[in-house]
Amino acid sequence: MSRFCVYLGSRDGRDPQFLEAARRLGRELAWRGHTLVYGGARIGLMGALADAAMVEGGEVVGVMPDHLVEREQAHHGLSELIRVRNMHERKASMAAHADAFIVLPGGIGTLEEFFEAWTWHYLGLHDKPIGVLDTAGFYAPLLAFLDSTVEHGFLNARTRAELFDATEPAELLDILEGRLAEIG
Repeated sequence: MSRFCVYLGSRDGRDPQFLEAARRLGRELAWRGHTLVYGGARIGLMGALADAAMVEGGEVVGVMPDHLVEREQAHHGLSELIRVRNMHERKASMAAHADAFIVLPGGIGTLEEFFEAWTWHYLGLHDKPIGVLDTAGFYAPLLAFLDSTVEHGFLNARTRAELFDATEPAELLDILEGRLAEIG
């Protein structure tokens, strides 16, 4: 099966729907036989996602820089924890281990990872599908902004169309699995 790299927050967020969506995605990935690749934390949405996947027997690979492992943020119950030297190596390793990307609610680190993966796609450095899980409308303003960048001529419509979004984990996985089947 496929390996899904998920970018998401190391905090819970204020809306309990964020935690529930992370758990539903973790369970859904495990049920479908996919491997979860994520940042390796035991806290926040990251920990909830990993725990949910593991409870259902899923394979979970975490990638974490040494400085965060030393701050005791690493999840030590994973199928595999890959330690790297820094954040740049973390992103490269996560991307190398992924067949597709999913973005859940998170802060500046999540957004930075998402935009870098999407930029790499745009530049032709990979052809891995990218999906945004728009839980409780969290990403609706960003998605509308991205639509406006097309309207203003700063982003082409094809690039925008290659960023998939859905409000439910199962729906987003269906879309991304379909795209993975297309690109073979």
